Amino acid sequence: MSKVWVGVCAVLALTAFITPQSAFADYCGAACYSCCPTVACQPTACYTTCRVERQTCYRTVYDVVQEPQQYTVQRTRYETVCENVQETCYRNVVETQYRDETYQVCRPVYETAERVENYTVMRPVYETNMVEQSYTVQRPVWEESVQQRRRMVQRPVMETVERECRQTVMRQVTETVNQERCYTVMRPVTTYRTVRRDCGQWTVQRVYHPGPVCPVVVLDECGFPRTCMRQMPGFYSCRRVWCPRVVEEQVPCTTYCPQVVRQSCPVQVCRMVPECVVTRVPVQVCRMVYEEVVENIPVRTCRMVCETRTCQVPVRTCRMVSEQCSRTIPVTTCRMVTETKTCRVPFCVTRQEPYQVTRQVVRCVPKCEDVVCTRYVSRCVPRQEAYEVCRLVPETVCPTPTCTPCGGCATGDCNVPPVDANKPLQPAPEPEVAPMSRRNGPSA
Repeated sequence: MSKVWVGVCAVLALTAFITPQSAFADYCGAACYSCCPTVACQPTACYTTCRVERQTCYRTVYDVVQEPQQYTVQRTRYETVCENVQETCYRNVVETQYRDETYQVCRPVYETAERVENYTVMRPVYETNMVEQSYTVQRPVWEESVQQRRRMVQRPVMETVERECRQTVMRQVTETVNQERCYTVMRPVTTYRTVRRDCGQWTVQRVYHPGPVCPVVVLDECGFPRTCMRQMPGFYSCRRVWCPRVVEEQVPCTTYCPQVVRQSCPVQVCRMVPECVVTRVPVQVCRMVYEEVVENIPVRTCRMVCETRTCQVPVRTCRMVSEQCSRTIPVTTCRMVTETKTCRVPFCVTRQEPYQVTRQVVRCVPKCEDVVCTRYVSRCVPRQEAYEVCRLVPETVCPTPTCTPCGGCATGDCNVPPVDANKPLQPAPEPEVAPMSRRNGPSA
């Protein structure tokens, strides 16, 4: 019960402090804020106030750290292997064979017989007679003379000239070409995920507490005192209430994905370029020069002179004389005789002859090899994070003021600060709220 009265007194004291205008009206304007009323300076009971105390605390916060980790995987690589495979093939072989064939032939048989035949022949009879005959002959007459003969001769003239000697040489040319190379890098990919976060705040709410029911002595209609229960006036208290406010926000989440990067790298390539080199070489050239040469050549000419001559020419004449002759003529008759003969006839026979052929068969052979890859592993690293916690510490205040007759307390303040009449009252500062963690929610 004593605690209830202490609370009622504290509320009344606060009401007196907050409503200076009502106090000013009670004293008809004669009182001032630097003076305390006599009733307010009476000794009152102790009351409890709350003092805001800040305390630094530490909590463990886990950070996600990406660490590179080496791991070995089995990668299948296919190699091209050539194998020799023996195959049996067949080819056509043509052989010549012989067979005996019987055939009929007709053989001529010749028979010779003689017969006498009479015929007339003309026999030549030759007679020789001398005949005089004239003929013309040409007798050669030789004459000597000198004749000039001009002719062109070629005289060699040696000259030294320079001749271009062309030859093709291979010159080394170095070029820079761009060659494409591929390598795998881990690219960060940022995605966003929706996270619900409580962004509420502490609010101060006034709660009305009804007063206690106390027995009060009152006078009835007859003037006799009697006891009745009366509800005492209540009071208001302030309490901090957490008002949640859930906010959805997009939190970036970074992952590493392998990506094949094609890079064009300059590479020096050496190649041979044919180049024509011209060299002047001194060469001796023989040139033929035409010259005219005059020579005196003795010429012997023959001139034919015609002469007529007469000679005795024997002339042989032939005359034909008929004669009767007989002769024996052999007569050959032919008759055909049929005979049977056998001959060997060649013919071709084709047969399949097997032979071995070795050919190379290309096939892919899988080969497993160890490849060292790098991946990023998420690991939670704990760390200590400092934060402040505000808490209300109850504090008991027991005022013992002593008032002066002139108005005002003995100490000069009377627990009431001087208030300017022309200046509006400032509300009491609210207690600071401790910072909230995103993960742990509101602090007590």
